[in-house]
Amino acid sequence: MDNFTPIASLIGGILIGLATAGMLIFNGRIAGVSGIFSGVLNASKNDTAWRVAFIGGLMGGGLLTMGFYPEAISSHIDRSVLSVILAGLLVGIGARLGSGCTSGHGVCGIGRLAPRSLVATAVFMTTGVIAAVVVGQVFGGSI
Repeated sequence: MDNFTPIASLIGGILIGLATAGMLIFNGRIAGVSGIFSGVLNASKNDTAWRVAFIGGLMGGGLLTMGFYPEAISSHIDRSVLSVILAGLLVGIGARLGSGCTSGHGVCGIGRLAPRSLVATAVFMTTGVIAAVVVGQVFGGSI
């Protein structure tokens, strides 16, 4: 492990936990990014502003990090554009099939001990490990 950062990781995990707990306690909503984003695309009555603010906050946080600590965000991707697009589409399809993404199920659902989220997260993790092994061993690390 070249980049072992337990303190930064702990602080990040605490901040994610506090943010998701705050979202649930103060807004009554699960902080699942795929659900929030799809709600922007399928706008319903008076439900869009907070979703846009949430997505904007995610993007703004990334931009601020790039501005103040650019080495924290690596922009080097050693995969083809096609493989990155394919990976994004597969993640989107998986989120739709699983009725949520890793942030909704993995962070919020497990914290609430939701059985559906426990199963979904186990499937996400297993599928991710299998995909990584297949790409690494079968395709030599690149597609």
